[in-house]
Amino acid sequence: MSRYNGQLACVRCDRRYPDPAVALIGGGCPRCAGEGVPANILPVFDLTGMDHLPVDPAQPGLFRYRAMLPLAAGTPPVSLGEGGTPVVNLPGLAERSGVRAVFVKDESRNPTWSYKDRLAAVAVSKAVEVGAETVVVASTGNHGAAVAAYAARAGLRCVVLTLASVPATMKTLMQSYGADVVALQRPADRWSLMRELVATRGWMAMSGFADPPAGSNSYGVDGYKTIAYELVEQLPHPPDVVVVPVAYGDGLAGIGRGFADIAAIGMIDRVPRLIAAEPFGPLAAALASGAAAAGPVSVRPSVAFSTASAFGTQQSLAALRASDGTAYGTSDDDEIMATQLQLAREAGVYLEASSVTAAVALGKAAAAGVVGEQDTVVIIGTSTGLKDVAATAARLPDVAVIPPSVAALDDALSARKTT
Repeated sequence: MSRYNGQLACVRCDRRYPDPAVALIGGGCPRCAGEGVPANILPVFDLTGMDHLPVDPAQPGLFRYRAMLPLAAGTPPVSLGEGGTPVVNLPGLAERSGVRAVFVKDESRNPTWSYKDRLAAVAVSKAVEVGAETVVVASTGNHGAAVAAYAARAGLRCVVLTLASVPATMKTLMQSYGADVVALQRPADRWSLMRELVATRGWMAMSGFADPPAGSNSYGVDGYKTIAYELVEQLPHPPDVVVVPVAYGDGLAGIGRGFADIAAIGMIDRVPRLIAAEPFGPLAAALASGAAAAGPVSVRPSVAFSTASAFGTQQSLAALRASDGTAYGTSDDDEIMATQLQLAREAGVYLEASSVTAAVALGKAAAAGVVGEQDTVVIIGTSTGLKDVAATAARLPDVAVIPPSVAALDDALSARKTT
C-alpha cells in the first residue's frame, strides 16, 4: 500500500499543494517565488505505524520501493532496471582521509550511466499517470539523457534544452535516445523558454525552470530516496557521512529524505551527516553566514560543468541543516582531474569530473576535522567518466605507436616513466 498522501509541501514554508500539481512542477512554491526565494515542493508521506521499509520484489528496478514513491496504485512503472547499484570499497581514499572506511555508491552502473535514471524513472512514470504527451528538460547532459531514455521507453515525446557549450558526447547521447535536442547560449534562456512551454503547451517539466533555481521535477526527486534505502540494506552498518555532488540539490534532497524515512520508522538511529560537494560554494557560503538563500557566487568554466552553479537551492539548504551537514567548494580543476585518475588507477572506478568532487570534498572535510577516524563515509559516484572522455584525455600522454618488438616496447615504457 502506498504511503503517499497525495500532497506536496514547500521545503521552505511548508504550504501544501494537492496532487497532481503539474502546473507547479519545475517552478516550485508560488508563495515563496513571490517573495523572491524559489523553493521546491516535494511529496508528503504518512509513515504512521511503520516499523520496516516495505519492499516488493515483484516490481522492476527501484520500484521495489514503490510504497515509498509518489505514484498512484494503478500507474505502470517505467523502468529500465535502474537502481541496485553496487557499493565499492575505496581503502586508499579512506587511508588518505583518515577515516574507518570509504565506499562509493557507483551510480554509473545505471542504464544511462548516471544517477539521473532514478529521477527519470519516477518522473516519467508520473508523466504517464497524468496523461502527459511531451516532457521537457533543461540539461547539460546526464539529466537529459536519462529523461530521453525513459520517455522513449514510455512512448512519450522528449524535448531537451541544452547549452551550446556541453560536450558533443552528451548531445549525441541525448539525441540517440530519440529526444529533440536544441542548444541555447545561456542557462537562463533555457529556463525562460521552458517556463513558456509548460504554461502555453502543457508540457510536463522534468527539471526546474525557476530563476534562481528551485530544483527539478518534484516527483522525480523522490527517486533518489532509493539510494538511501539501498545503502542501509547493502552496508553492514549505516554510514556516518554521505558526500553528494550538488548543483541544484535534487540528489542531496532525495537522499536526505530517504534517510529521514528510515530514521522515522526506527531502522536507523539518526540521519547520516550530509556533505555537499560544489565547485564554487554557494551552499558553503550560506551555511557559514547563516544566510536564508545560497548565492549567487562568482563562477567560471569548470571541468565539473554539470554542477558548476552560482546558486544553491532551498531544498539543499534544508537537507544539510536537517542532518547537521556542511558543504565544500571544489573549484580546482587540476585537483579534480588528478583525483579522477587516482581513483581510476587505484580502485578501478572511473567517475565523471562532477562526481569526483565528492572525493575532493571529503579530503577538505577530513582536513577540517569534520570527519573522524571512526567514521564510515559514502561518496555518491553520480556518473561515469565516459560522459566526457576529452577532459580526461587532455591530462594523459599520447599513446605511442611502435613496431612489433620488445625493444621498441621497452623504449616506449621507459619514455612514459620519464614524462
